[in-house]
Amino acid sequence: MYLPRIDGNSIMNQKFQTQSESPSSIMDGADPFQKLQQKIQQQTATIGVVGLGYVGLPLAVEYAKAGFETRGIDLDSERVRRLDQGENYNDDLDDETVERVVGEGFLSADEGFGHAGNVDVFFICVPTPVTEHNEPDTSYIESATRSIGEHLRPGQLVVLKSTTYPGTTEEVVQDVLGKTQEGLQVGHDYFVAFSPERIDPGNEEYTTANTPVVAGGVTSRCTTLAEQAIGQVVQEVHTVSNPKVAEMEKLLENIYRSVNIALVNELAQLSERMDDVSIWEVIEAASTKPFGFDPFYPGPGLGGHCIPVDPHYLSWTAQRHDFETSFITLSARVNEDMPFHVCQSVTEAIAQQPVALSDATVLILGVAFKANVDDTRHSPAGTIIRLLQEKGVGTIRYHDPHVESYSVPGSNGEAIDVPSVALTPEALHGCDVAVITTGHDAFDAEMIAEHAPQIVDTRNALADVEERHREKIQLLGHE
Repeated sequence: MYLPRIDGNSIMNQKFQTQSESPSSIMDGADPFQKLQQKIQQQTATIGVVGLGYVGLPLAVEYAKAGFETRGIDLDSERVRRLDQGENYNDDLDDETVERVVGEGFLSADEGFGHAGNVDVFFICVPTPVTEHNEPDTSYIESATRSIGEHLRPGQLVVLKSTTYPGTTEEVVQDVLGKTQEGLQVGHDYFVAFSPERIDPGNEEYTTANTPVVAGGVTSRCTTLAEQAIGQVVQEVHTVSNPKVAEMEKLLENIYRSVNIALVNELAQLSERMDDVSIWEVIEAASTKPFGFDPFYPGPGLGGHCIPVDPHYLSWTAQRHDFETSFITLSARVNEDMPFHVCQSVTEAIAQQPVALSDATVLILGVAFKANVDDTRHSPAGTIIRLLQEKGVGTIRYHDPHVESYSVPGSNGEAIDVPSVALTPEALHGCDVAVITTGHDAFDAEMIAEHAPQIVDTRNALADVEERHREKIQLLGHE
């Protein structure tokens, strides 16, 4: 049930009327740094979160839980409407918590920047894709920063959280703000920093509050304010000397995963050509070493917003400095080729059936990019579906307990809806090949293995039943 906001708002209005009246008398003569620092410490600063997606909404909720007046800003009118009604749309958040902080007046949402002048601390949490030429697209950051700049005043802190290339905070955020309000000086009147997000969708152990974060400001004062503001809701903040270091470390985090996944993806393809070698058993054995080894696992390709695109950010940055990141670029190519490898495995499995490609039915099990979430961004399943369509596979369906509808871009650029079906023995009998592209816990391994004619398992999801159904399971990384 939605909690009424009347009482909460009246309390909050009293609080923030006091906030707007008293600090000027209390802190007469104090510079913008000291004023903002005191607001943060007294928890009277107003927080603004630009972008209410998988990064922004959890962050906004944390500040609201801590008692800060928090305004979310998003161009998606449906998100704004739902949040203002106290409705949660993020699986990693508790419905009752979202309803409570909205109902008590600590969290509200706007489609625009009409209240931006009242915000003391901004967090920019917007998408940072790459162009069709794999170059950074900072248009969302530029747009958000320009809108903030129109309301910029002394005593405001702007923190970029979106993953991006080293230099963005200074070259884009600081530059746009400086041009918008030329009379204000960064580090004295207003403050700019970078603190990359570390959200892991579906991870119940590490949340916004207990995951350490990194922060680096344009000046030492910027760093200090960023550390203090973030430290109000995050248990540990590690500061670095400047934004570029923070931007670079974020890329290192993700590219570390990318190159190691590429390594095991190559070894998986090699293992398929060898007798009696399973990459899964190899990784399990290597994991017994208590030092110097971290396990990574093969799969149908990389997904999510960060890992598939971050190598391109770094390669682009390297080119600007007359350097080639050949190892990182090669790793990205290995991962990008995995859907093609899986597609080949599927067509080989179809060839074992008495059916032509044009009459074949393929059932894709999982279109989310990782297990137990509903996020389909850059999901390898989409690439696999498109490749199978291009090869002429007659019918492609999918099942994903977390994704109600799914589409892929067609040859003309228009979205093509992929039919969703329930996971039943009949649906499995009705396909020629089932392809496990996401290892959701909800999948019934025994039912899949029992009723599907042929299976391509890219996640080792059928490990517990593989021996009993070995003749019909084609496991990635096993001959």
